[in-house]
Amino acid sequence: MAGLNKVIIIGRLGQDPELRTTATGMPVANFSVATSEKSKDGKETVEWHRCLLFGKQAELASKYLSKGKQVYLEGKIQTKTYQDKQGNAKSSTEILCHQMVFLDSLQKETQDAFKDMIKTPDVPGSYDDIPF
Repeated sequence: MAGLNKVIIIGRLGQDPELRTTATGMPVANFSVATSEKSKDGKETVEWHRCLLFGKQAELASKYLSKGKQVYLEGKIQTKTYQDKQGNAKSSTEILCHQMVFLDSLQKETQDAFKDMIKTPDVPGSYDDIPF
């Protein structure tokens, strides 16, 4: 039986998106998003998520999103392992986003630009590439 790796979050950006380009020329935006929830006793807990967007969505996020803006993101979780400068094993968990919706009010022309983006996610690789 195949598994399911799907994440949906609604939160606020912790910093402005950082736009880079891969060696193949694909734009990549990375940023953090905070989600929060309140317990029954009124205490609020905040969870931070590292997020990546690709292609045209990355460019639009870089142009229109900024620290504090609220966003809806949908994607999958990916964990990478690496070694730090001292040779210690470390891991990093990210959300590879394939859908983004701005939740703060936007101007009409900006909203129109996003209608096409929601229908055509631009994520590298394919779920069909999974060998099991």
